[in-house]
Formats: sequence, structure tokens, C-alpha cells
Amino acid sequence: MQIEKITAVVFSATGLTKKTLSVFTQALSLPVQVLDVTEQSADRLACSFGPQEWVIFAAPVYGGRIPAAAARRFARMKGSHTPATLLAVFGNRDYDDALLEMQDIALAGGFVPFACAAPVAEHSLMHSVAKGRPDDADAVLLKAFAKEAQQKLADVSGVAELAVPPVKGHRPYMDYPSIPFKPAASADCVRCGQCVKACPVGAIPPDDPTKTDASRCISCMRCVTVCPHGARGLNKLLLAAAEKVFWLKCGKRKEPEFFIAK
Repeated sequence: MQIEKITAVVFSATGLTKKTLSVFTQALSLPVQVLDVTEQSADRLACSFGPQEWVIFAAPVYGGRIPAAAARRFARMKGSHTPATLLAVFGNRDYDDALLEMQDIALAGGFVPFACAAPVAEHSLMHSVAKGRPDDADAVLLKAFAKEAQQKLADVSGVAELAVPPVKGHRPYMDYPSIPFKPAASADCVRCGQCVKACPVGAIPPDDPTKTDASRCISCMRCVTVCPHGARGLNKLLLAAAEKVFWLKCGKRKEPEFFIAK
């Protein structure tokens, strides 16, 4: 079948998922339009795609699920028997139910998720885990997967010939974990408001950017990443202690997993 347009819909709080997506799309022979749905304003965004288009969904894995905000925004994308590829990017622990969750959202939205992957990227909290990934070895695998997916589309005459591959995961999905690390502002905060605009879930009050609503915060670290003054961060002592324990459990290199139905 002939693909007329490729769109990548991505939720990427710290840029690691977008970096992974970029490695994948570099191997494609068509240009890719990137639709970033990370910021809260994307809650109002709705798009439709046809059967001659190819949509790539990419999201990070937080505690075995994709962020609820990403799931909600992905669900507003509607396909019409539109082929789709799913990337659930995890930080070297596990992706658990995340890829299955993405697959269910895609199917409910009218997409055919014929190619699914769980690539590895540097952990967004515990940076010593999977540090520097996706690396050169990951890039080789991701680009090969991209070419395989594109060839799969070229080999079929229509979407009806595409099958949805089985992926691991369970229904009902695991509960979202409670993450104790919530970014806070330091005395260097100048109340510029960059973090307010960037927060995917509206957890930073516009009238006082020095605060964080812990009940809303998903510990995505986006506010820390975008702050131009380096004025937001985590408790360094608590994080260092937790990172040592986490590295002992999850420091051993894991490889990405790929699924394309034959």
C-alpha cells in the first residue's frame, strides 16, 4: 500500500521519548510531521487520520503504564483503519502493561497497530540507569525496526492485510504507582512561568510557580528540564539514596523488544 503521510504523536516530558522517536523516524524514507501532545493545552487537541496515512504513537513508561495524560490525549486521535506504530519507551526496569495499554487505545480509536516496540531510554529520575540510551546499539535496532515496519506496509495492498501482534501485559492494567519524588522550587526561582506553561498536568499554580500541587504532579521532571534558571529539582540526598537501590535492582542492561505480525 502507498502511504501518503506520516505523523508522529508524542508525549515526551524530558525529551528522552522524543529522542528515541527521532532515531526511529530517521530510518524512514518519507518526512514525518511531529505532533507533540506533552503540554496540557493538548487536552483540547483532536485529529483525524485516513487509511493512507501512518501514525506513530510514542510515550514514556511510568511505573508500568503510560502517563494518564498521554493516554487521554492519544484517545483523542481518531483513525479510519489507519496503520499505526507504537513506541512505549521505558527506563530499563520494565514496560509491564504500557504497550498493551497503547495498543488498546489505538484499536479503540480506529487504528491498526501492526508494529509495536518497547525501546529503552535513560531513566528520567534515576539517570545512572540506562545512562546515555538510546545509544548506538539501540539505534541500529530501532532503525532496522523502522525499515521493517515500512517494508511491511509496502508489501501489503491494503490495511485489511495487516494484523495486530500480541504484546505482553494484563487487563485490568496495573495501578499507577505512587511516586514520592515531587520537584520543588529553590530560592533561585524568578517566577518566570516557564514551568507553569510546560507542566503536562497543571501541577504548578500560575499565581505562584514556586509551589507544586503534589496531588496532580506525575513526577515527569518536565519542569526541571525546562527551567531556564535551574531553579527546580528534587531532594538530592533522598534521590541519591533511592537511586543506589534502584540501580542494584535495575542497572543491568535490558534490550528493546519489537513486535510485528507476520
